[in-house]
Order: sequence, then structure tokens, then C-alpha cells
Amino acid sequence: MHNSTTRRTAIQQLAMAIAGLSLFSLPGCSAKQKEQEEVHNTTKKLSPFSLPPAAPLDPGPGGINIRTWIRSSQTNMQFSNVETAVAPKQMGPAPHVHKELDEIMLVLEGTASVIVDGKTDEITAGGWHMRPRGLEHTFWNAGDKPLRFMDMYFNQNFEDYLEELFHKMIPDMVQNKLSPADPAIAGRMDELNKKFGVTMFPEKRQAIIDQYGLKA
Repeated sequence: MHNSTTRRTAIQQLAMAIAGLSLFSLPGCSAKQKEQEEVHNTTKKLSPFSLPPAAPLDPGPGGINIRTWIRSSQTNMQFSNVETAVAPKQMGPAPHVHKELDEIMLVLEGTASVIVDGKTDEITAGGWHMRPRGLEHTFWNAGDKPLRFMDMYFNQNFEDYLEELFHKMIPDMVQNKLSPADPAIAGRMDELNKKFGVTMFPEKRQAIIDQYGLKA
């Protein structure tokens, strides 16, 4: 009886010792968990917000116009939302590839022609189109009516790229009567593309313009 009690006591003491060691070693063994908790604690808590309606965006004299609705800074850099308007028979940007950006298009008005890795789709009003990163793509409006769509951008503050291009660079080009080939403009464009991981293929744009009878 004494030996049985002694063994039981020894087992209990051993179990308590193991438990104690486990508790003692928790800080060192849960470094990843601690890191995740720190990230969670430093992440800005999102607040609900609403956006009032606005008049439909007009393509403007340049044939393409953009308007940011939701900024990445409002969503902890998870996504942003930009409205785009494209005039009839207007070509979009040159075919390009995003290194980090995923995008989803919702067509609001008209029909968007979208080409991804050589395959062209026609997205009518109410339709959606997903473009993951790493795939060469572009869009245009081959119709006789204006095209409007919403693009949702994930994993990158791409609204900053578009605003720099449409609200600063292009107005500078118009005001100073410069072309995209001007060294100063070309340098700014290269810097912008590098910053946002965009690779452009300008030599492929003209073929699409010629095939669909578009305005450059």
C-alpha cells in the first residue's frame, strides 16, 4: 500500500512539474502567436461609413475619367473602389500586368471589352469580371454609348496610381502640350509603374485600336 501511494505521489509530482515547465516556456514557444496579437492590436479598427449618391461620372474631354469612392486607407489597405467612365469607341490603357494587384470589375452602364492573356470578353451592364494579378490585360469601349464601371482593387492602394495619372500627369501634359514620349512624362510614368509593380506593353495598344476602330 505504501509503495502504491508513493508511486501515485511521484506521478502527480511529475505531471505538475511538466505542466509547470509548459507554462514557464509559453512566452518563448508562442512567438508567432504574440506577433499576430501585436499586429491585431496595432491594426486600426474599422468603422462603418456610408457614401451619398453622386451623378454618373462623365468621360470628359480626354475620353476616360476616374473617381475614387473608397480609399485603401479607409479599409486598412484591404481594398479600394474606383469608378471609371469611358467614351464611345475609346481605347483604354496599353496591355499591362500587375505584380501584386487583384481587381474585380462591375459594369454599371454600356459594355466593357476586356482582354486577358489573349482572350476577349464582353461584359454588359450588371456583369462582373475578375482579373487576378500576373495576367496581361486591358479594356476598351467598342460600343456607341458611354461605358461606366466600378473597379474594386485588392492588396494595393491603386487609387493613388490612378489619381496621380489622371489628376496630375495627364493635366500637366495637356497644359504644357506634351506627349507621353516626352522625357519628363515618360520618366514620371516609369517611376509610377515601378512603384506600383505595373509592367506596360505600349507596343500592343495600336493593334487593338486598329482592330476595333477605336480612338487612341
